[in-house]
Amino acid sequence: MSSKFIFDPDLSPEELKGFSRTIAEIEWLLLILVLLYQLILVPDQLASTALTMAMFFYTAFVLLFRYVNFYRREAYWKLAIETGMMIVFITWVLLYTGRLSSPLQNLYLLVVITSSLTLGRASTVAATAIIGLCYLWLGYPVRHESTLDSFGADFMTRFAPLAMVAYVTTMLTTDTRLAMAQVKKLSETDELTGILNRRAFGAIVTQTLNLAQRYSRNFSIIMMDSDSLKAVNDAHGHEAGDALLKAMVEHAQNELRKTDQFARYGGDEFVLLLPDTNREGALLTAERIRARINASPLVVGGKEIVTTASMGVATYPEHGKDYDRIFEAADNALYASKSQGKNRVTMAQPAAAPHPA
Repeated sequence: MSSKFIFDPDLSPEELKGFSRTIAEIEWLLLILVLLYQLILVPDQLASTALTMAMFFYTAFVLLFRYVNFYRREAYWKLAIETGMMIVFITWVLLYTGRLSSPLQNLYLLVVITSSLTLGRASTVAATAIIGLCYLWLGYPVRHESTLDSFGADFMTRFAPLAMVAYVTTMLTTDTRLAMAQVKKLSETDELTGILNRRAFGAIVTQTLNLAQRYSRNFSIIMMDSDSLKAVNDAHGHEAGDALLKAMVEHAQNELRKTDQFARYGGDEFVLLLPDTNREGALLTAERIRARINASPLVVGGKEIVTTASMGVATYPEHGKDYDRIFEAADNALYASKSQGKNRVTMAQPAAAPHPA
């Protein structure tokens, strides 16, 4: 079963690493709090021995699992295991420090908050349910000294605040993540067309280039420019020009694969990234887009306006070994299409071989 069905959040590697560091700090905080309790409140010999053993084994777990493991990348399952061990450690501590009357009872809140921040709603519900079972087990000896009604009321009085914290924290975390995702989307997309903006596209190209260099793959870049935007703006206004750009994007997207990336570079200029695509494949894609745009007139005020686009194509590694050179080659090819009559696709010239020293 894929982890995405188990854990709700969709965190980036950087966010996951940050939350992992936070969990590490919480783990050490737990140990410090238990140590302070042992030193200040001076439990009896049995409790002191039990706490010492609990801290020893939990410290060994943290050191081995977090700092001496073979997994370099953070993962949800690692965070889940650490959260589970926090529950075990806290339950062990409560068992020897007064059970549900222990002043350390609220340490369970750290588990709930950690789970809601890192693992999402489903895992938080599971963690809260496990803690509820721990509450029942820790409170079971009291059951013999009280009626079922009084035991149930005492259990709910203690457990309800924790369940409420779990619910509220999970809801707030979910809302915060949705807001952050919306902000991220807005920062990475073009407001008019809804496709990627230049900054987001640059990050994707960098990743594609790294993969191409590592695995000897190729990819292609298509620069596309509207031949008709200025004329449409002058004759029919900027609203018609915006409609033209939206139509161009829609026509291009109909010819792209799901793995292809499309971004607005600026004004009426667009750039397309075609992973694992050689020069022949890129030329065919560009020609299909050009033909579709040319065959789909823009309707303004009941009149049809023929629109065209010019394109330049460059391919890695034929036209360059880095993004700047490939982009420059595609841009030069686009300029050639413009200067040779527009409404055409031009392949870039091969990169010049370096002169011998």
